[in-house]
Amino acid sequence: MLSEKILATAFTRAVRRGSLTMTTAKGQTFTFGDGGAPEVAIRFTDIAAQVELCLNPELKLGELFTDGRLVIEKGSILELLQLVLQDTHGELDDLPLHGLRKIRTRLIRRGENDARRSKRNVAHHYDLDGRLYSLFLDSDKQYSCAYFDHPDASLEEAQAAKKRHIAAKLLVEPGQSVLDIGSGWGGMGLYLARVAGAGSVKGVTLSEEQLDVSRRRAAAAGLLERVKFELEDYRATTGSFDRIVSVGMFEHVGPASYDAYFQTCRKLLSEDGVMLLHTIGRTGTPYPTNPWITRYIFPGGHLPTLSEMMPSIERAGLVVTDIEILRLHYAYTLQAWRERFLAHREEVLKLYDERFCRMWECYLAMSESAFRWQDAVVFQVQLARRNDVVPLTRDYIAEREAALRQAEMTELKRSA
Repeated sequence: MLSEKILATAFTRAVRRGSLTMTTAKGQTFTFGDGGAPEVAIRFTDIAAQVELCLNPELKLGELFTDGRLVIEKGSILELLQLVLQDTHGELDDLPLHGLRKIRTRLIRRGENDARRSKRNVAHHYDLDGRLYSLFLDSDKQYSCAYFDHPDASLEEAQAAKKRHIAAKLLVEPGQSVLDIGSGWGGMGLYLARVAGAGSVKGVTLSEEQLDVSRRRAAAAGLLERVKFELEDYRATTGSFDRIVSVGMFEHVGPASYDAYFQTCRKLLSEDGVMLLHTIGRTGTPYPTNPWITRYIFPGGHLPTLSEMMPSIERAGLVVTDIEILRLHYAYTLQAWRERFLAHREEVLKLYDERFCRMWECYLAMSESAFRWQDAVVFQVQLARRNDVVPLTRDYIAEREAALRQAEMTELKRSA
């Protein structure tokens, strides 16, 4: 059959190391690779599944695995992705549908992610049962890239290091006001008030589930007077803030709204203020986000390149004072999340169903593979309105991290 020939040709080109065994819907078996590890065996349950994968692999791989039409009989979905991506680096420019997807993406970008659509997109992912996230995140519910400042760091340690690293770059001084755009479950905002000494923190989110948790955490910490969380689109925020932080939110903004985002940030940032933007991005050329991820996991999402972000930053009149690129940190973070998710799979099954479990395993594996074998990274972009508000060298980051580590110890003793 034509689909079998196409798949055999594609896997022969892609799988150079490791071993892949493919069983077609008619029972024919093909093997690919050099026979080494990892060893993966897959089986198609119907001929249509083979055809669909040939026509649109980026969308259909996730769909077929989630629906149980592509069965992994040996190994895991992550190991399958490793076989396909580790030597090709995810270079998909030669796929027939690549050009069509780029055209379609340009056509739908106009007006994407307005306030109404943004709230709906956020609810799709973040307003799931809160117990789900508690099963695989750290205790502070940090749902963004951790910072592994030493090789043996646990997830808890690496997430604490991430907050410390960001707070150091923000140069927060006691009594200053902070705006947290996309405040999640409140962990960053609470850290900036409790440890970094911010005088006031306003966190804005579009997730009702996260808002409820954040407010309860602020109350439990006795910080309701200094830390406020609101259900609010950043474009509706008013006031002036000494510091602005945004962690893991910019991926949901979309290119059509980049100008509005950075112009809003400049308007809200005080004259001598500092902003730290922490976002997933890509080091290659601009490219549409994986269609399976945008359909089932993060609707409206887009991973920017620096070349997509910088024109909007420049037009907004903001000064780039520092850029750091975190490379494999998110791969390690996602590995920890995936392992925890699979360890609690039976508990997830009680909350949802088998299809959901497969879908989320696929999501975590796809995301991890993007950071291990493709060009996904995390950008930390420090911004200001003037070029003289940040120290001349980066020595201050380590110095402030050391001071924050001491403050964490003091806070831990105080709350014990």
